[in-house]
Amino acid sequence: MKALTYHGPGRRVWDEVPDAVVRDPEDAVVRVDAVTICGTDLHILKGDVPEVEVGRILGHEAVGTVVSVGDGVRTVAVGDRVLVSCISACGRCAYCRTGAFGQCTGGGGWILGHLVDGAQAEYVRTPFADNSLHKLPEPVTNESALLLADILPTSFEVGVLNGQVKPGDTVVIVGAGPIGLAAVMTAQLYSPGRIVVVDPAASRRDAAKRLGADLALSAAEATPEALRELTRDGLGVDVAIEAVGIPETFELCAAAVRPGGHVANVGVHGRPAVLHLEDLWIRDVTLTTGLVDTRTTPMLLEMLAAGRLNTEGLVTHRFGLDEMQEAYDVFADAEGSGALKVALFRT
Repeated sequence: MKALTYHGPGRRVWDEVPDAVVRDPEDAVVRVDAVTICGTDLHILKGDVPEVEVGRILGHEAVGTVVSVGDGVRTVAVGDRVLVSCISACGRCAYCRTGAFGQCTGGGGWILGHLVDGAQAEYVRTPFADNSLHKLPEPVTNESALLLADILPTSFEVGVLNGQVKPGDTVVIVGAGPIGLAAVMTAQLYSPGRIVVVDPAASRRDAAKRLGADLALSAAEATPEALRELTRDGLGVDVAIEAVGIPETFELCAAAVRPGGHVANVGVHGRPAVLHLEDLWIRDVTLTTGLVDTRTTPMLLEMLAAGRLNTEGLVTHRFGLDEMQEAYDVFADAEGSGALKVALFRT
């Protein structure tokens, strides 16, 4: 089969690799019908995730059709159309038993495209299939479902829920890439008073406003002082969601939040950031980090099927599966291409 493999920082190859096969009774092999590229894949290619070995198939977001299952699989069957979650869950460890699937100690967590071969391929082996695949309702298209593999549950759980967004809050989302835009969408489920988005790219600021942001600022405009002045009393924003993963954006969030507010870090960081505890220690600020658990994926999937979640506009570029290298070039050059999320389809 063909797959996209990692060969050290800056090097990726689309070529023939051994076929995906069932190795464990709880495995399923899924034919990839649609797949996408994540910002985390770009971090891997920069060398920010050293656990990824040379030769690893990248990718952790896909939709496909089950083609084979192990003897221990009970909830999905050959022929089922499924969402391949970015998180695999053993279902038995202490973390899984509390719904913290991202922290699974039984061999799961974020493993696809990280510690085991991933989904940017013609077929993917999915461990713990009963807990890690979601059967898709008929009304849900492959393209829409792709957005529930990672970005929507990540932005919702690690951003909106960890940030404890409440009705009337002023929420600033720093970064209007796919995760930041998904945070704009899911923050609206809690009726905040104002959503402010910060991003250097005009096209992404425009996308944020189309998806429901009340105000979109450039990086130059979004000083901590300017963000604090947007609030009702000038003390700072209630919730700051960091959706980039660089020191400057994290430090902006920490500087703009009000006493008693929340900073929810979602971005993948490859470099240290300064935590100014000399300023924050007295301000009752809650800082959260996290890896998505995908415990909300079934709920989001129900909302999508019912037409209560509109993902239109997040996918901007579409390719055939064998155009993987071109798709990476377009996605990596988001400023030049205007790409938000790219989707690749089996033809």
